[in-house]
Amino acid sequence: MLRLLHIENIAVIEVADIAFEDGFNVMTGETGAGKSIVIDAISAIMGERAYRDMIRTGTNKATVRGIFDNVPPLAWFEDNCVPYDGELMIQREIFLDGKNLCRVNGIPVAVNVLKKLGIQLINIHGQHDSAALFDENYHLFFLDGFAAIEPLLKKYEESYTKVQQIRREINSLSMDESEKLRRMETLKYQIEEISRANLKPGEDDELEARRKIVQNAEKLSDGLNDAMAAMDGDERGEGAAALISQAHHSISRICRFDDSLSPLAELLSDLMYQVRDAAEQVQDRCYALSFSSDELERIEERLDVIHRLRRKYGVTCVDILNYLDNAKKELDEIEFADDRLEQRKKQLQVAEKHAWADALRLREARKASSELLTKRVLKELADLDMKKVQFSCMFSETELGPLGADAVAFYMSANVGEALKPLNKVASGGELARIMLALKNVLAERDQVPTLIFDEVDTGVSGRAAQRVAEKLRMVSGRKQVLCVTHLPQIAAMANTHFLISKGERDGRTYTTVVPLDLEGRKAELARIIGGANITETTLRSAEEMMLGDVKE
Repeated sequence: MLRLLHIENIAVIEVADIAFEDGFNVMTGETGAGKSIVIDAISAIMGERAYRDMIRTGTNKATVRGIFDNVPPLAWFEDNCVPYDGELMIQREIFLDGKNLCRVNGIPVAVNVLKKLGIQLINIHGQHDSAALFDENYHLFFLDGFAAIEPLLKKYEESYTKVQQIRREINSLSMDESEKLRRMETLKYQIEEISRANLKPGEDDELEARRKIVQNAEKLSDGLNDAMAAMDGDERGEGAAALISQAHHSISRICRFDDSLSPLAELLSDLMYQVRDAAEQVQDRCYALSFSSDELERIEERLDVIHRLRRKYGVTCVDILNYLDNAKKELDEIEFADDRLEQRKKQLQVAEKHAWADALRLREARKASSELLTKRVLKELADLDMKKVQFSCMFSETELGPLGADAVAFYMSANVGEALKPLNKVASGGELARIMLALKNVLAERDQVPTLIFDEVDTGVSGRAAQRVAEKLRMVSGRKQVLCVTHLPQIAAMANTHFLISKGERDGRTYTTVVPLDLEGRKAELARIIGGANITETTLRSAEEMMLGDVKE
C-alpha cells in the first residue's frame, strides 16, 4: 500500500508530504486548488508520461517519491534485479531538458519498466474511464479482465498468428500473371548480368590494391633499390650490413680485455643478421615487382565492370554476390509459386480450422463469464441505488481477429418496462459513473492491486445516489486501500483519513498545501462543501450529523 507520497516542485506544490493510511483516504478542496496535481504525481511514480511543464516555475527539476509497504513478492523484482524486502521506494525526477530518472529501491530503471511495476501497485479510475463505457470497443476488455481466461486467449493468439502468417505468404505468392512475367524477366536479366561478370568475393579490394601498386611501380622500384644500396652497398660505398659486420668484428676482438663488452658484441651480431634478412626481403620484393605494360589497362577495365554492378546491386563484390543469391531464390519462388500457393492454401484451411476451434472455446468461456459478470454488476448497482436497472452483455459474431471472433457490448435499461439498449444511448452521467464504479469493484475482486484511486468519479451524482456511492467506496476500502478525490460531502464524511488541499499566495508566488484534518477540521471542510464559503452553525451541525452517521454505521 502507498504509505508516503513526497512531492517537490510540481506545478504549484513546492513541497508536500502526504501520509496515507489503510482504508478510505479522501482528498477535498476548492476547484483549482491542486487535487489533480497529487494524482499526476502518483501517476508519475507509476511510470505514466510526465512532462517538463509539470516542473514548478523557477526550478530545474521536479521530484516525486512514493514509499509502499506490504508489497507482495512480485516477479517484477527478480526479473529486473531489484532488491526487495516487502517495502518499496519509487523515486522519479523530471528535468527541464525532458530527461527522466527513475529509481526503484535505489536501482535505476527505464520508464516503461517502471510502468509494468506501477500497474501492479495502483489502479487509477478517473472520469475518462467512465467515458470508455460509451465506446463498445472497450467492453470486451472489461469482460476479459473479469473472466480470467488468459490461457485460452494465449492459445487463440498463437493460432491466429499462424493464420496471419500464412495469409501474408499467400498474398506475397498471389501475383497476377503480367506482374509475375515482368518480375521474372527482370530477375533473369539481373542474374545473367551478374553471373557474366564472374565475380569473386573480395576481388574489388584486391584489384584496387594491385592498381595502386602498378600505378606507383616506378616509385616502389626506386625506393626498394635505394634500400638495397643502403644495406648491401653499391659503387659509391659499403652498405649497412658490411659496416655493422666490421663493428661486430672490432668489438669481438677486444672482448677478451673487457668482459662487459660481450653483450654489445651479441647485439651487433643480431643487428648484422637482421640487416641481412631485411636485405633479402627487399631483394625478393624487387624481383616480385614485375608487371606487363597492359596490366593497368586490364585492371581498369575490370574495375569498371565491377563499378557498374556496384551502382545497381551493392557496395562490394560480396554484396553483389549476395544479391545474386537472393535473386535466384526469388526467381525460383516465382517459378514454383503456383505449387507453393496451393500448398499454403491447404495449410491455411487447417490453421483457420484450429483458430476457429480456439475462438469458439474462447466464446464459450466469455459467455459463461458474462452471466456471472452481469449478476455481480447488478448486485453492485443495487447497492448503488440502481435496483431496477437491467444490465446485460450482448454478443455478436465477427470474423477472426486479434482477440477472437466476438464483439461484446454492454446494454442496459434504466427504467422498468424499457427495452435494453446500448449504454451510450440510455445512460446519464450519474448512471455511467455508478456503472463504472460497479465494474471497477467487480474487477478489483479478481486482481491483486492493493491500492485503488478514484479521481472525481462522483461527477453527475447527488442525493441518495451519492450516499450509496460513498457507502460502496467505504466498503471497498475494507479490503483495499482507497484514495478518493471528491466534491461530495457524503463521500468525504465516510473517510477514515481526510486531507484538505488548498491554494494560497506568499511573496508573489502561488503555493498549494496538503494538510491532514482532525475532527474539527473535517467538520469545517464538510460544512464548506455543503454550504460553500458561507459556513453557518446549521452547516456545521449538518456536517457533524453526517460524520456521526458514519460512525454509527
